Amino acid sequence: MNNAVPPPVDPGSSGSGVAQRLGFARDQVVQEFGYDTDVDDDFRFAVEDVCGAEVEDEDYTGAADAVLLWWREGDGDLGDALVDMVGVLEDGGFVVLLTPKATGEEVEASDIDEAAVTAGLHAAGTFNPSSEWRAHKLVAPKAKARR
Repeated sequence: MNNAVPPPVDPGSSGSGVAQRLGFARDQVVQEFGYDTDVDDDFRFAVEDVCGAEVEDEDYTGAADAVLLWWREGDGDLGDALVDMVGVLEDGGFVVLLTPKATGEEVEASDIDEAAVTAGLHAAGTFNPSSEWRAHKLVAPKAKARR
């Protein structure tokens, strides 16, 4: 059982500051999954501004440096989805899992932790990029250096 203390929640801010704190940087390829009419366009535009390119959609077939995954309670099996996200990432890439806040579609923190472990990821911080969405940065554990 994982009894680790969850990472602190960043109070958040608007615009590119939150995108940069999540680890987005110039020239990264970002692929997006789970887009719907309820996503936060301001956050999406901030990611595009920082990266200098539009976010790629679900049909993109190249490798990505980062993934935006908009996920709502009832979207299916989060563990399976995160395993799929790991498959599109370049080495050193990361997933930003965006979940709704207080809408009846919230995703339990324990479900996120369990799904991340299933996918071989761990939480690297939780941020509040908007008033309606919470962003969970998930990364692959760093490999130990060989001697």
